[in-house]
Amino acid sequence: MRNTRKSSVHEDTLTKNAHPFVFLILILPFGIISGYLTVTLAYLFTKAGVSFEAIAGLVAASLVPQLFKFVWAPLVDITLSVKKWHILSTIISAACVLGTCIIPVKVSSVPLLTIFIIASNFAITFVSTAVNSLSAYDTPEHLKGRVSGYIQAGNLGSAGVGGGLGLWLTQHLPAVWMAGAVLALICILSCAGLFFVKEPTITVRVKKLSKTLGNVLRDVWQTVKTKMGLLGLVIVLLPLGTNTASTLFAAFANDWKASADVVALVTGVAGGLITGLGSLAGGWICDKIDRKLCYLLFGLVQAACCVAMAFCPHTNTMYIIWTLLYFITAGMAYSAYNAVTLEAIGKGAAATKFEVYASVSNAPIYLMTFIEGVVYTKWGANGLLNTEALFACAAVALFFVVKAIVNRSSIGKAIALN
Repeated sequence: MRNTRKSSVHEDTLTKNAHPFVFLILILPFGIISGYLTVTLAYLFTKAGVSFEAIAGLVAASLVPQLFKFVWAPLVDITLSVKKWHILSTIISAACVLGTCIIPVKVSSVPLLTIFIIASNFAITFVSTAVNSLSAYDTPEHLKGRVSGYIQAGNLGSAGVGGGLGLWLTQHLPAVWMAGAVLALICILSCAGLFFVKEPTITVRVKKLSKTLGNVLRDVWQTVKTKMGLLGLVIVLLPLGTNTASTLFAAFANDWKASADVVALVTGVAGGLITGLGSLAGGWICDKIDRKLCYLLFGLVQAACCVAMAFCPHTNTMYIIWTLLYFITAGMAYSAYNAVTLEAIGKGAAATKFEVYASVSNAPIYLMTFIEGVVYTKWGANGLLNTEALFACAAVALFFVVKAIVNRSSIGKAIALN
């Protein structure tokens, strides 16, 4: 009798909520524009004579909005509808992509290109914020892992679409602007997913705007004060499952005698596909066991991949095996991060709260990128891989120490009661 009742509730929930695949569609513009910048535009302008330093500067400029999007995320909670924010930001992003294809591909176009890039990356922050808000309100508790898996698969996979497909189109269509038009159209069409998801009724909104903003800030604080909110914030701050070693896979490929074709395959199309599959698998697992535990386990598995890659024979075959396994764990870790965050924030000012956690989660990525860059210069690829693994193990140990302190302290008990 108990099992029958559980099945009935589950089926009823599925009929009322969007299929997780919808969120994969909605997040497409976010990944497409990122991939288009780092692959397609970087290739075209480098070939036109723009220096590597200038290209790196453009990529750095594109990251600035991602670092500070928590500042303007409250706009999604306090103004317009969430769906309108998604549509508006997608249209602006698509227009900027088209703009980058219209301007001449030459050195003198870099200043104008920079403006388009910053504008498009500012706009797509609202795409991700809107999707996060919709998923927080539309997803039942037992599906938060799977929805997270689809979101991260769409995010990571669409970066391959924006980069790989974008570059292919520029080489095979009569004019460069046509490639931008195709990608812009794909971004616009992603809005069709909005027909299959409910517009959330955001509970913190009241008639007076200043009071609504106050409600948003209070909701953020109340969430962080809960036990899940605090531990969720701690876990995404740890240098664990950061996927930072992958940024140098191409750089140290020679150490494994990997050919250029192999590097292009495993770090490009195959890597993107494998990461997406890892995201889906990780999201499914996150609905089966504790999501924080999933985050820790996936991070440790990624650390094990690093150690194995460092100590196994440095051959072309080993390079393929361990990089692809690493990409699988990256997708799983990103899904676990998303699932932990969804579980921690609840509803209310969901857009703002999600971006607060997202901003915190970027800190260990930037930290490990810096540390691994220094380590690679001094001790090479093996040193880099073992360092990442060491930080991951230390992060897991630190989490359990913090968790024990929270559980045993009077502060922890007060948090639990709240």
